[in-house]
Amino acid sequence: MTGFVLASASPARLQVLRSAGLEPLVRVSDVDEDAVAAALPAGTPPEGVVVALARAKAEAVAAELISYGAEITADCVLVGCDSMLLVDGVLQGKPRTPEVARARWAAMAGRSADLLTGHCVLRLREGRIVNRADDCSCTTVHFAKPEPEDLEAYLATGEPLEVAGAFTLDGRGGWFVDRIDGDPSSVIGIGLPLLRRLLGDVGVSVAQLWVGAA
Repeated sequence: MTGFVLASASPARLQVLRSAGLEPLVRVSDVDEDAVAAALPAGTPPEGVVVALARAKAEAVAAELISYGAEITADCVLVGCDSMLLVDGVLQGKPRTPEVARARWAAMAGRSADLLTGHCVLRLREGRIVNRADDCSCTTVHFAKPEPEDLEAYLATGEPLEVAGAFTLDGRGGWFVDRIDGDPSSVIGIGLPLLRRLLGDVGVSVAQLWVGAA
């Protein structure tokens, strides 16, 4: 069976993949996301930014696995992802502090924004990268207007501080999302429809990766 490596620390991404029949090997890159974004050419579109970040993460983990001769690199696919919320033409990542998260909710409550998720798939065989594919998914999120006390309680949980756009769809933040236009798994952090297509582009079918597949 072809192995599957997830280059992400996100428990939400891991849960999406497990629910879809995969049991990934998780490896986290030490990529400096701010440095990668800063090195991109001026005028790089938002979609290009998230794809570049996903690619950097995937390539960093692949290089690490290859360097110490990990057995899984004999036959595997490796996936890196990066999500950011596009609000008024500005990409927003993880707020990190309650103050930043509060300001972001003040800007997006009662409005719509696009959640962009870059995906990069690397195909590894015999300890080297033999194929790659990457792309970005875009899902429009329509936000509610939380009551002030509800927003403060949400911020106090810490959940919105470490996620793109200061919200989750699959956690407490889901209470404050009225609807989405697009792929829900992409909003959680890894889009299954896009991932299926990218896997096909590198010559791997979804069924090859299912746990227990013949």
